[in-house]
Amino acid sequence: MRGRLGPPAAMCGRHRAYPPVMCRNITELRGLEPAATDEEVTAAARQYVRKVSGIQTLNETTRAPFEAAVAEVAAVTARLLATLPPRRQPPATVPPLRRPEVRARIAAREAAAQTKASTPA
Repeated sequence: MRGRLGPPAAMCGRHRAYPPVMCRNITELRGLEPAATDEEVTAAARQYVRKVSGIQTLNETTRAPFEAAVAEVAAVTARLLATLPPRRQPPATVPPLRRPEVRARIAAREAAAQTKASTPA
């Protein structure tokens, strides 16, 4: 009998967990040393807005409201992080933007986009 677990478990994809947990794709930013950068806060906000909106690819109709939501969530997140007390321990995982392999992948993607944009059609 599962009644002793309390309310329905939080859903993250197909995985159930109790107590409710954050989806693993959204990075913990509180307690990082050095503190979370604006880029990391914006990346977390973008992931959150993608998750709650279900939008993965932007088009002309969705771009403006999506980017406005990302800016608002990033601003609220920055204020939240600035007002919370320090953590006793750093987060268990390293944020993706601080991992060398992720930075290399982003740089390669941006270089490919630059090359594609600069070649005549």
